[in-house]
Amino acid sequence: MSYTYYDYLEIVPGASPVRVEAAYVALLERFGYGTTDAGQDMTGLLRMIHTAYEALSNPETRRRYDAVLVQEAAMADAELKASLDQQASGTQRRLQGVPIALRNNVAAIAA
Repeated sequence: MSYTYYDYLEIVPGASPVRVEAAYVALLERFGYGTTDAGQDMTGLLRMIHTAYEALSNPETRRRYDAVLVQEAAMADAELKASLDQQASGTQRRLQGVPIALRNNVAAIAA
């Protein structure tokens, strides 16, 4: 799973600049010492939180970042559609010798 800058700041993509800053400050307070109570090193997470804040607090960088997210989502959707279309065509080929009544039942179950 791939995380976005919004995930690191625990905000939604439409969050206001005030919300971005508030989330950043709250996360710094929560992880401010770079370790958890259990002694886990959080410096990598803090670095990502800072990077996310830097990108999302600047309107131009945020606009470009959002455009990249939209493009990546469109590509993922296209890949999923191609995969589903390929699976559907394989199902149709396997059903070619099956009587129509049974084929309709299979199609109804698959939908």
